Amino acid sequence: MRELIADLFVTVDGYAGGRNSPAFFGYPGPDLDAWIDDQLGRPHVLVMGANTYRLMSAMADDPSGSSMTALPKIVFSRSLPQPLTWANTTLIADDVATAVPALKREPGDPLRVIGSLSLVRSLLRLGLVDRLRLMVFPQVLGASGHEPVFADLPDLNLDLNSTSVLDGRLVLLDYRPQR
Repeated sequence: MRELIADLFVTVDGYAGGRNSPAFFGYPGPDLDAWIDDQLGRPHVLVMGANTYRLMSAMADDPSGSSMTALPKIVFSRSLPQPLTWANTTLIADDVATAVPALKREPGDPLRVIGSLSLVRSLLRLGLVDRLRLMVFPQVLGASGHEPVFADLPDLNLDLNSTSVLDGRLVLLDYRPQR
């Protein structure tokens, strides 16, 4: 069975973004760049929703975007028009609750969700996430934060697999949801 990994970049207080927050919340670094490159170099299938697809496909000519172009991609959306223009992309309009278990049963590389908060929340609610990896940035966005990552989720218990510190300031937390 394929593993489904959800990777999210978050602040200490659980936001995926903030008003006027720069990329990587203003904390880029060589370890983070190396981690991103390493992840993009591993065989996997990118899974995303429509908003993340629009954002990422617009960056397809950037170095990280071109790495993603070569990877197979699955986009869950009922609103995107066919055909999708980003190479190696499959559009699925079926319900996530039906489609993702079927994808997980297929042979192949792991499924990896990047961003796509509403999709990740749906997958967590459905118990379909096998690993939740949080890259925690040393920032609290209490007043300017938007996109709270864990909003409207049920209580979830997680088992910690590992932790890593990148660039002496970012913490990668790798969890497995308890079943």
